[in-house]
Amino acid sequence: MDHLISRLTLEEKVSLLGGQDFWSLPAIPRIGLRSLVMSDGPIGVRGTGWAPEDPSVALPSPTALAATWDPELARTAGRLLGQESRRKGVHLLLGPTVNLQRTPLGGRHFECYSEDPLLSGEIGAAFVTGVQEHGVGTTVKHLVGNDFETDRMTVDVRIGEGALRELYLAPFERVVAAGGWGVMSAYNSVNGLPMASNEPLQSDVLKDEWGFDGIVVSDWRAARETVGAALGGLDIAMPALENPWGPRLVAAVRAGQVPEDVIDEKVRRVLRLAGRVGLLDGVPPAVGSFPANLDGDAVAKTVAARSFVLARNEHDVLPLRPADLTRVAVIGALATDARVLGGGSAQVTPPHVISPLDGLTRALAGVDVVHAVGADPRPFLPALAEPASVTLLGADHRFDVPSAAVRWIGDLPGGIAPEDVTGLELRTTFIPRQDGEHVFAVSGFGTFDLVVGGEQRYSGTLHPPGTGRADLLLSPREQRTTVALAAGVPVEVTLRQTIRPGMAHTVSATLGHRPPGVSDDGLLAEAVALAAGSDVAIVVVGTTEQVESEGFDRASLALPGRQDELVARVAEVNPRTVVVVNAGSPVLLPWADDVAAVLLTWFPGQEAGAALADVLLGAEEPGGRLPTTWPRREEDCPVLHVVPRDGTVEYDEGLFIGYRAWDRAGTPPRYAFGHGLGYTTWRYDDLAATPAEAVVTLTNTGSRPGREVVQVYAGPTGPSAPQRPARWLAGFAVVEAHPGETVTVRIPLPGRTWQIWDGGWRTVPGAYTVTAAHALDDPRLSAALQVSWCG
Repeated sequence: MDHLISRLTLEEKVSLLGGQDFWSLPAIPRIGLRSLVMSDGPIGVRGTGWAPEDPSVALPSPTALAATWDPELARTAGRLLGQESRRKGVHLLLGPTVNLQRTPLGGRHFECYSEDPLLSGEIGAAFVTGVQEHGVGTTVKHLVGNDFETDRMTVDVRIGEGALRELYLAPFERVVAAGGWGVMSAYNSVNGLPMASNEPLQSDVLKDEWGFDGIVVSDWRAARETVGAALGGLDIAMPALENPWGPRLVAAVRAGQVPEDVIDEKVRRVLRLAGRVGLLDGVPPAVGSFPANLDGDAVAKTVAARSFVLARNEHDVLPLRPADLTRVAVIGALATDARVLGGGSAQVTPPHVISPLDGLTRALAGVDVVHAVGADPRPFLPALAEPASVTLLGADHRFDVPSAAVRWIGDLPGGIAPEDVTGLELRTTFIPRQDGEHVFAVSGFGTFDLVVGGEQRYSGTLHPPGTGRADLLLSPREQRTTVALAAGVPVEVTLRQTIRPGMAHTVSATLGHRPPGVSDDGLLAEAVALAAGSDVAIVVVGTTEQVESEGFDRASLALPGRQDELVARVAEVNPRTVVVVNAGSPVLLPWADDVAAVLLTWFPGQEAGAALADVLLGAEEPGGRLPTTWPRREEDCPVLHVVPRDGTVEYDEGLFIGYRAWDRAGTPPRYAFGHGLGYTTWRYDDLAATPAEAVVTLTNTGSRPGREVVQVYAGPTGPSAPQRPARWLAGFAVVEAHPGETVTVRIPLPGRTWQIWDGGWRTVPGAYTVTAAHALDDPRLSAALQVSWCG
């Protein structure tokens, strides 16, 4: 690379270290370098825009992927997104997210894997391997301490060295060891230094100690210092908007504040990445041949089914037997408007979404499948479910959308330049199905005009002047208006959005609608009556984008709206009530002991309803196990609040987060870490353990084939030292067996199982107990083990 670097001017070198736009680095044709394109994508690959004409496969959320406890399936998911990246011309995928779920209130936890560093690291490393098998780079994120959203741009996270090494850095270290090509630095500070300028972590630990030879890219607008970021280990500052480098970094080099060899090292890393992904002439790409293409629908469906956690199944109400059913009640607003992905950076536009109602209706041919809303938790009205035409004003570009909503970040539909667009106009013809008062709503950000039937119904700006860009995108507002309409009479509806000059790279506009209907009490009564007259009641509850999303933390773990009341009232009239929980991370389930079954489905991706039908009807095993602890009450959570004090959050609990903290507190949660039932039973026959591996033999004692996640925990024999947890996850494996079949699985135990950070990694000798378990609170076999000091 040095011969290429020597041919570049200082200005050209610096140009390669910052975005030329929202998503890409510039090309320099005279050295054979083409432009490198990045894209968001923990669950899909958005590309450089959010255009409806270019949909993206939408996999289940990362919490769902972790709930499979299956690294090979995570690798398959990665392969699919590598394939999608190549299809969309993306060279660097911005993911996965391996921040730990320190408190269940974290608003972005659906995008993280687990509360445990080993599980997070193994799933993340497998995902990265799968993506990069397609010659597409990954950026594991967000290094480090970005475990909550409150004041994330400015907060200083104070983490002790032991917890930092043993917990929070551990998944990043695992991904780097697996060969990841990129790391993204976080918005927050850690121990007094902004992460984009954090030399001790980005240079000393990541690059020098771990030997990382890839690039460190900032989170978007996380780099806010010119010299500090340049000297702090950052390689690429994104995006072009408000970038602190460019001419200012050139000036800093010429003033002697930043040595030019520091710039050269950053450029060397960028060119190395460009070579790996096939963008640099004369440098063979890291991957010469790609894996066979995968069926995106099939992968999405498989991941979803294997991630579903059957938390409760009284009297084996599941799986349902279609031959025994004549009428099935499917209840809940989310039964038809499924929440299949989380809000913020994780959002893509899927080619289709199969709702729970659609999936069950298709699977239960000949059965009367009926629906009632019951309780609607959505604070904003859903988009009018009518095809609409969108015109980009100023550019005269038109395209169609399947419903009345438009959103993108980055490139505009049709490749239109942002500066050419002054606004957009969304137009549709609506034919009411009912007489009465129809409610229309405008949501998004910007200045809007709504015209219904030729009459202006709203004109104004939804956000106050000076609202920041992140708040605009992540915290939309809504304005409603009521219009009397006659059934069957078409009415023209137009929503016009005015866009400030140069701001068209980020757009959000939704025309919401609610037809005339009964009151909230009436909706509940209708659902209860429907449930009382049905063989089984399937109630779909969950969170909304205004409750669980990037950009803010959750104020409460309670389900929004009157959903808890809905479940309780349905369960009173139907003993065969099955509750499907459509949430990306833990929520409170006060009715859990009163219903027949509870199935946790996370944000299940585009094949949500198809996977749900397969699991409820027994075509697939509910293969998931909890990657997080689910509490009974908020006040039971050992670590809960995320409100900074004087700009800082102290991680003063040390190593005691997640199940480690629940163990110390002694309070039983609703569902323990690793919990999950299946449709068969398992007998654990034998456990043999050495410091290097655990060998577990088990038998499927049920009447059907099944999958089991064998979990191995380790901890000191007898009382643990006060600063050490009583036990921790040491290894795991997925096994499959037919009825009566016995299988043996070898589970490696990493050397870190027996080590602590004490200014360096140190093995703690002594007596340990190794346990093979179905879940943390369901140990099956234990073995004693003596670990010797080994340096």
